[in-house]
Amino acid sequence: MWKKIMVTLLLILSGCAGYFIAKAQVTFNNTLNHVNRDYDTALKNVDLKGIKVNSDEDVINILIVGNDYREENGYDAAGLTDTMIIATMDKKHKTFKLTSLMRDMVVDIPDHGQNKLNSANSFGGIQLLYLTIAQNFNIELDGYVEVGFDAFEKIVNAVGGVEVELTESEASYLNTTNYISKKRFRNVKVGKQKLNGNQALGYCRIRKGGVKTVTGLMDDYGRTWRQRTVIKGVFNKIKKFSMSKWVDLANEVLGEYVKTDLTNDDIFDYMKDAIWMGTLEISQLQIPLNGYFRSSYDGEFSCGDSLVLTNGTTSDRSQSANAEALAKFIFEYDGKEPFTYGTYTSDPTGASEE
Repeated sequence: MWKKIMVTLLLILSGCAGYFIAKAQVTFNNTLNHVNRDYDTALKNVDLKGIKVNSDEDVINILIVGNDYREENGYDAAGLTDTMIIATMDKKHKTFKLTSLMRDMVVDIPDHGQNKLNSANSFGGIQLLYLTIAQNFNIELDGYVEVGFDAFEKIVNAVGGVEVELTESEASYLNTTNYISKKRFRNVKVGKQKLNGNQALGYCRIRKGGVKTVTGLMDDYGRTWRQRTVIKGVFNKIKKFSMSKWVDLANEVLGEYVKTDLTNDDIFDYMKDAIWMGTLEISQLQIPLNGYFRSSYDGEFSCGDSLVLTNGTTSDRSQSANAEALAKFIFEYDGKEPFTYGTYTSDPTGASEE
């Protein structure tokens, strides 16, 4: 008898769970239907014939692209690709990963020769950027999300701001420049504090030499570290949201502010997987690795000062080591110990060690 009762209870619980999941999916579909979709530029339509790419059905890679899309520029304007991050959901190792691709590194862009990575998007849009990443780093991507400056601000504000720790040089720079675009918010201080969307955007855009992060990084390495720090802070807050708050957030920031090739089903499935993984830990990396690049020589490339990928032992240009390290981080790294590759060891804070 008890066996029958238990089976009946399990069936009822399963039915209830199925009902609530289905209801949640309908609610999300209604919310997500007004997302700016561009299936003509879907990454799955990119022809990768002849390119050997690494992939795993238990590892989801989404390219996050940050563009200078603001109201004064018009949302359909071609903005500068300031941010390129591969967001990885590794269901195999139950960990999340963020990999910054440095915009100034020289790569081979199909039909456009050698140029900086962020030039690919301006030459041929998101699909050429993906083709360039696939050709140079042998990574398969499952979709993209393109976020403008206005969207970034709205997302940070919608989660109630993010906590960061500012150095003296960062606080001074933000308070005395227009990186924080609204003057009334140029009041940040040294140490830990909560930044609103406008302040966080300015913080993420700093790349001036001499302005150090709390981990000692400067220039573009400091800028990409700041970006990942804010994204991690936003993610950790969103992970704790109830279903209704997820819907409210989606209603507030989606639409004209975000563009993607992901379907409603894709987004809902990824959200379920993220929740059921039950972890808040995020591992971080930036490509090229310290020790595996050099600065360009005067006049070496027509694109100006840039980062040249190397194999770590000579100054000859070679992207194979960084491509191998990226694949190892995305598909093999379990997040339990510092990530290592050759002479490189990651820092738990996400900073790079020389």
